[in-house]
Amino acid sequence: MEASPVGRPRPELVARKRSGHTAVVEEGLLYVWGGYVSVAVNEVLLPNDEIWVYDLQQGVWKVFHMTGEVPPSMSGTCGCALNGHMYIFGGCDDNGQTNQLYSVNLTDGKYTWKKIKHKMGSAPSPRDKLSCWVYKGRLMYFGGYGLKSSTDRDNRNRSYIVDETWMGVFWGWNNEVHIFDPMQASWSEPQTHGRAPAPRAAHTSATTGCRGYICGGRVRETRSSDVHCLDFETWTWSEITPVTTAPVGRSWHTLTAVSDSTLFLFGGLSSDCKPMSDGWLLDVETKKWREVEHTHTDKPRLWHTACLGKNSDVIVFGGSCDDILLVDTGHCNDALVFQTQPYPLYRICEDYIATSVWSLEVLRNQLPLLPHKLLTAVQRRMSFYRPSEEQQ
Repeated sequence: MEASPVGRPRPELVARKRSGHTAVVEEGLLYVWGGYVSVAVNEVLLPNDEIWVYDLQQGVWKVFHMTGEVPPSMSGTCGCALNGHMYIFGGCDDNGQTNQLYSVNLTDGKYTWKKIKHKMGSAPSPRDKLSCWVYKGRLMYFGGYGLKSSTDRDNRNRSYIVDETWMGVFWGWNNEVHIFDPMQASWSEPQTHGRAPAPRAAHTSATTGCRGYICGGRVRETRSSDVHCLDFETWTWSEITPVTTAPVGRSWHTLTAVSDSTLFLFGGLSSDCKPMSDGWLLDVETKKWREVEHTHTDKPRLWHTACLGKNSDVIVFGGSCDDILLVDTGHCNDALVFQTQPYPLYRICEDYIATSVWSLEVLRNQLPLLPHKLLTAVQRRMSFYRPSEEQQ
């Protein structure tokens, strides 16, 4: 199934509404896989053999069939991009939490899944709602909610908060750090220093330079907005104590690095179970939070995804606008764009021409006079701003 060659996609060709999915951006394309929707009182996992691709420049969706060692349909997986590949780890399928790792090449047009079998080390225990960082070609995972055997729990010298037990199996939250090296196909656990964050799940993470950050999350009925930093060179934890008013505690939110020192937080479920639509910028050097104005205040989101786009735009896709702990029916499929930095002059001109050309006939007549590179960019961008009556 393909999008129409000109303009926005046909009305029926839009990614399905979903929450708890995986999304990454690669070369101007947003890739979306997995997640679930609510059908009556049931949670239904979405197809595992399709990947949805959104052209951020044109605003066009396409969907592609996936082959190979296809992972089971899941929600709550931890996804990231590295060297043109999307990796997913963990998640929850129809049988519960998993600890399998898969990858798919996003650049060859084949979309063939590969189940990764490690050669050294031990994989983390099954879990979902965890987070990850990417640094120097390695994938680093933190926290999550999942199960452990009594032996595994007793052998770990770290904090693990038990939620429930059944026949010698424990479910709960952890604060473990695990590293996967794709080149060596190996799992390892670093010896960290400093005070580690409390065990948690449904938190969020971001990477800047040689540091990984986590923010908020849930343990039992508690939701926080604390921020912790892990230095990947010294493996030392530190907590960022804000010098300004911080966002309220929350889970199922997103955190995106938009510069070398700035992180953008959006949405989530607050401590009083309210879906949030606020956006915040955190300067990790000055330790100052700043709430930002944006145009999506009427669109609360939780268990959505957020990816870094062009010119420090943050692309939020999907998620729920309801408290999924209670009603779980308000899944979304729109892509929200947040401008976090001033645009360069080229971007401003490109958007202005693409926006105005539909209403100014004289501008349409002058399009062929543009330099080829700019003309091509404007023509792609024009479809994003195409008037609704032109999209039919």
